[in-house]
Amino acid sequence: MSIVTTFTRLALGSAVMLASLGSVQAQDDVKIGFIVKKPEQAWFINEQRAATEAGEELGFQVVRLGGEDGQEVLSAIDNLYSQGAQGFVICPPDVRLGPAIMNRAEQYGMKVVTVDDQFVNASGEPMEGVPHLGMSGTKIGQQVGEAIAAEMEARGWDVENVGALRITNNELPTAVERTDGATQALLASGFPEENIFDAPQQSTDTSGAFSAASPVLSQRGDYEHWVIYALNEESVLGGVRATEQYGLAAEDVIGVGINGSGAAFAEFSRDNPTGFHGTVAVSSTMHGRQTAEDLYRWISEDQEPQAITETSGTLMTRDNWEEVRDALGL
Repeated sequence: MSIVTTFTRLALGSAVMLASLGSVQAQDDVKIGFIVKKPEQAWFINEQRAATEAGEELGFQVVRLGGEDGQEVLSAIDNLYSQGAQGFVICPPDVRLGPAIMNRAEQYGMKVVTVDDQFVNASGEPMEGVPHLGMSGTKIGQQVGEAIAAEMEARGWDVENVGALRITNNELPTAVERTDGATQALLASGFPEENIFDAPQQSTDTSGAFSAASPVLSQRGDYEHWVIYALNEESVLGGVRATEQYGLAAEDVIGVGINGSGAAFAEFSRDNPTGFHGTVAVSSTMHGRQTAEDLYRWISEDQEPQAITETSGTLMTRDNWEEVRDALGL
């Protein structure tokens, strides 16, 4: 046997062995991204942390990134590709970015799972083919409205003397579903529709909601009590802060948010109660962990997640927040 033939056989054998090792490594060395639109908000902090913990337990890496606008999201995807990530979980800053995000991901051969906010296509319809985990916006909103109605009744308020501050973001379908659900429940309880006032917010945080709520309160000074609802607890807290500046006492305000995160915990921990009555808590920890696990198994085992997974919520108040937090793993 010639030296050349022997070398060729050894080279071929080595190539087969390396290919085999590379195949195993590709399955074991899974790296995913977790991109969120507001990385400083407690909800998203919990999600990303839970995803990281899942990765540590199951043996995959999680790269945590922020994407507060379209350009940041596309840059984050480029960043992930350069690091060798095979896919990412994302809560987009604008659901209409879905087609552009998927186009970039498909260029790189990356798998995508959405969390909290679902992509929509050019027609405004939910994009098919992208697995999604989120809340049932309408049902969560209805829980908010029911909680507000029950607390008004418990306080003995005459609904004719109550104004409802609906802090809205009509560009975000998830927000519309939640506030519409709350409105439906309030109306079903007998609340007068003419007492509901919109406060359109420019950003879905406390400062954006404060700016939206303040002019509505100043223009509607003829109501003795106020109730407040929005797409999340940060926005409701912005409304509560606006009522405080306006001079309303805590006992004249009922604000109920959605999420169950550090913003609510801090409010419930105050020495004196505020107008923030409660929040419909959903496990952000579960959202982060489940989507990360689903994406990992899709990449490593070719198990595609189900198309839509919806979660429900639990009312958390100053009286029970620690118990609910522990039960939901928040």
